[in-house]
Amino acid sequence: MRPLGYTRATDVATAVALLAAAPDARALAGGTNLVDLMKLGVERPTLLVDIARLPLDRIEPTPGGGLRIGATVRNSDLAAHPLVRDRYPVLSQAVLAGASGQLRNVATTGGNLLQRTRCLYFQDVTKPCNKRRPGSGCPARTGVHRDLAVLGTSEHCVATHPSDLAVALVALDAVLHLTGPDGDRTLPLTSFHRLPGDTPDLDTELAPAELITAVELPPPPPAVRSVYRKVRDRASFAFATTSLAALLAVRDGRVETVRLAFGALAPKPWRALTAEAALRGGPADEEAFGLALDAELAAARPLRDNAFKLPLARRLAVRELVRLTDAQETR
Repeated sequence: MRPLGYTRATDVATAVALLAAAPDARALAGGTNLVDLMKLGVERPTLLVDIARLPLDRIEPTPGGGLRIGATVRNSDLAAHPLVRDRYPVLSQAVLAGASGQLRNVATTGGNLLQRTRCLYFQDVTKPCNKRRPGSGCPARTGVHRDLAVLGTSEHCVATHPSDLAVALVALDAVLHLTGPDGDRTLPLTSFHRLPGDTPDLDTELAPAELITAVELPPPPPAVRSVYRKVRDRASFAFATTSLAALLAVRDGRVETVRLAFGALAPKPWRALTAEAALRGGPADEEAFGLALDAELAAARPLRDNAFKLPLARRLAVRELVRLTDAQETR
């Protein structure tokens, strides 16, 4: 038996102080990922700081017309909230695609963004893994990697980030509110998750003892339509093989606004900036969509068993962009 401490934080400042005082402490909200990793021996905290009852569970409009989502808002509440469903449907769709109702009732917004990869080698403490034990190697590169990354990888890690929610939030230009020992700060979600590079054990830019307190969304772009689509091996709840969050506004047959983010292709939610730049201001047609996706995916470095993800991602994105265009032309 390993000794394990537990304490319940009464406010954000207390939670930060407790985490700062114990280097091996972990914040516990829903626990749907952390507790699993503890059972596997991947996470071995000496102290759990329960933050589930902190006053971070509200969804509120912002003065500028956006939305502020507290870090402990449950996934089920987020997906069902009228403002989310009406103004950010891509977000509601992503949450509903992410897990069963039972898990959505427990999992939180902040915890979802912090969940760790489901790579088999990371989860098996008897195997080497650079993300779990830096310098031990990445057996996934020559082993089981069908579901792993084709973009943004390094020789040290090819793991994927598993979140559906994060993909939609990246496409929505979400900004994180963080609180730590040095005070409060904000950070665009696109800059929060890290690519592995030479430090695959560092998943995010979260500082020691720092907490996510809220996610803020800007107002939705005018006349934009959006969609989240997830491709998986079975129709029941499973992690994505490829997923896409797309926002599109078309005026007079040309792309006025476009945002694209992929899941399950990279170690972080992948914002398709190259494709967006190629499409913006250009014709909204299938040929242009395909050329833009070709440019985006040209940097991919697939392994032996996951090259199928590239044509799959291309077809998925082109199909959904065509559908969004058709929906705007017929309204």
